[in-house]
Amino acid sequence: MAAKPVLYTYWRSTCSWRVRIALALKGIDFETNIVHLVKDGGQQHTEAYRKMNPMEQLPCLVIDGQTLSQSLPIIEYLDETRPGVKLLSEDPVLRQKARALAEIVNCGIQPLQNLQVLQAIGDAKKLEWAKKWIEKGFDALEQVIKETAGKYSIGDQVTLPDLFLVPQVYNANRFSVDMSCYPTIARIHAELVQLPAFKAADAHNQPDTPEAERRQ
Repeated sequence: MAAKPVLYTYWRSTCSWRVRIALALKGIDFETNIVHLVKDGGQQHTEAYRKMNPMEQLPCLVIDGQTLSQSLPIIEYLDETRPGVKLLSEDPVLRQKARALAEIVNCGIQPLQNLQVLQAIGDAKKLEWAKKWIEKGFDALEQVIKETAGKYSIGDQVTLPDLFLVPQVYNANRFSVDMSCYPTIARIHAELVQLPAFKAADAHNQPDTPEAERRQ
């Protein structure tokens, strides 16, 4: 019997959150290994974890005898090797659009407001900084996604960019972004968070979620 996959994760890590959604959508049972991003100076900086991921970032997924890192290629690996919901279309145009939407978040927003950057910016300015870059990215995403959206980001089926949108909206709310400025993003988000896989992966429902942050 193959070993159960192990996800190295943290409740509020948006990159880990994306992979949790993919695992839930694919119906993959997995074990959770918590890597606290703040405790003890950040457990991602330990020698043991650095051997798994020299970038000292989450997530890592141990599956099929491999240790995978970086959320986007992890999700594509799961999509290519596991049955169930197809997150990328067979149509090359739709596949490109899906990746482009995901990359607006993955490259254009998240790296500018991740924990490492905010720690460097400092407490006094981190809210202003994060808000600025999320708004800049959402200004672009709102324009583009209006052209592709149906019920979800691309048409009426859950696809790759939906897994990136939901965690990023969490951070937008966390950093006081006015989501009424982004009606298409907000509408899609409201639809997605009702789905069982998205509920299971939600930051508020994880084993390491602080009690004060748990959904009632």
